[in-house]
Order: sequence, then structure tokens, then C-alpha cells
Amino acid sequence: MKFIFCYLFLALMSGPALLAQDQTMKQLQSDANQTIKKDPIDTSSQIWKTGGLFNLNLNQGALKNWAAGGDKSSLSIASLLALHAYYKKDRHQWDNTLELAYGLLNTTSQGTRKSDDRFDILSKYGYQLHKEWYLSGLFNFRTQFSKGYAYPDNNTKILTSDFFAPAYVILSPGITYQPGKNFSVFLSPVTARWVIVHQDSLSNAGAYGVDPGKRSKSEFGAFASASYKATLSKSASFQGRLDLFSNYKHEPGNIDVFWTNMLLVKVTKAISMNLNVDMIYDNDIKTVKGDGSIGGASLQIKELMGIGLAVKF
Repeated sequence: MKFIFCYLFLALMSGPALLAQDQTMKQLQSDANQTIKKDPIDTSSQIWKTGGLFNLNLNQGALKNWAAGGDKSSLSIASLLALHAYYKKDRHQWDNTLELAYGLLNTTSQGTRKSDDRFDILSKYGYQLHKEWYLSGLFNFRTQFSKGYAYPDNNTKILTSDFFAPAYVILSPGITYQPGKNFSVFLSPVTARWVIVHQDSLSNAGAYGVDPGKRSKSEFGAFASASYKATLSKSASFQGRLDLFSNYKHEPGNIDVFWTNMLLVKVTKAISMNLNVDMIYDNDIKTVKGDGSIGGASLQIKELMGIGLAVKF
């Protein structure tokens, strides 16, 4: 009888404690399942935005006993890697882009020739003065990876370029007008530019405006750069850049032009069609005539179109 009484007494005393413990465990489980939500008054944004695009196009063709004629075989490859890193915090803005492009074309009659070659890095810092206006500084370096040739005929090739021949370096303080995230214009009346020709035969010939035998030339003038990008539709996008430079020290009326454009249209998630059109005019770059002699300056146009792998990241 005493045993039964003691058991009932202990049960009555421990009941509230067990109930409190059970409620505590339920509360802990409820707290663990909750999702952490951002405070609505927290307006902090991402400081760095990075990403890029890799594009690879392949084209192949073969002919055998083809009455219409043509090369027996052809193979072309074109690649592009475009990277960007954008920084923005308070009044500070720093935009960085890097573009690497290379392409080759091989045919039975002409062998292997280069179809594209570019190394281009652009860095621009801006301090916001008022709304769309920024006090800015710009750095640009542009060259290529390998030797380039002009072909007056199928049996003759003339060296016209090489790695660091030419290379262009621009340092420029100025003002940036940026009314939106897709368009900006940089203007500078005081810009230093260096033209580098680090190849003996080309520098000895005074290519790209350097004095014969010299490997570089310094220039001082005015510089403007406009960039634009747009989403044309859910599957199409465009981006372009136009650079203009006037050399105060030599024929300032001859404006050097560098204009690059890229249209990208997605076919599937991984397959895209791209069209690249580049135009260059520089009064110091001479052309090679059909007979192999050197001619005057002329507008340079490069157009590449293809369908292939495109990966954004």
C-alpha cells in the first residue's frame, strides 16, 4: 500500500516538469524550421558582379567529284572568352572587362590562316559627382596572340603583325556620362597613348607609325569611348564599343577608330548564333596591295558569323 502511494505521489510531482519539457522541445523544433527572412529595411546590394561568356564555333565541309567545284575540305574554328567584373559601392564604380578571341581557317587550297586574334582588357574607375556624371580614369591594353600575314596571292605571304606588334596602351583621366546601366560615354581631352611594335622586321619598316628602328611611339591627344549593351528579346542580346582617338602631336584631324559589335541569339540553352563585326581605321596602318607593295591607310572590316556552343556564367 505504501508503495502504491509513493508511486502516485511521484507521478503527480513529475507531471508538470515533463509537460514543460515537452513544450520546450516543440518550441525548439518550431524555431529550427523557420526560414530566416531579410529585414525589409535592409537595402544593401551586391558590391561585386562577375561573369562571362564562352563561345566556340566549328564549321567543316568536304567535296568529292563535285561538279560545281570548290575546295576538297575546309575546317574553321572560332573562339571567344569575354569576362567582366563590376564593382559598385556608394559613389565608387569600377568596371573591368577582358576579351580573348582566336580563330583559324584551314582549306585544301590555301592551307591554315588566321581568321581572328584579339586580346583586349579595359578598366575604368569612376567617382560619382552628380547623378549620371562620374570623375573617371581609364586604362586600356590591346594586342594579339600570334603572327598575322597578308596574302597578295596563294604563294606569297607578308608578315603584318605579331604578339605585341602592335600593342596599344591608353591611360586617360576624364568624365563619364552614364544615364543608365546599358549606356555610357567617356570623354577625355588629355590622353596618353603608346604604340608598341616589339618585332624587329616590323619596327625596322616603321610599321604602325613608329619611327624606323624604334619599338614604341608615345602619343598625346583626345580620347572618347562609348559602350552600349541591350537585351533585344528573351533570346537576343547586343553589345558594342566605339573608341575614338585624336593625336595632337601629328595630324589631329585624322581620327583613329576602333569599333566592335557582337550580336548573340540563343537557339537552345547551350547553342547560340553570334555575329561579330569589327571596324578599325588608323592613318598609320598601311595596307598591302595585290602586287605585294605597301598602300595607304584604309578602313579595316572583320565579320565573323557562326553557330556553336555558348555558355554564360
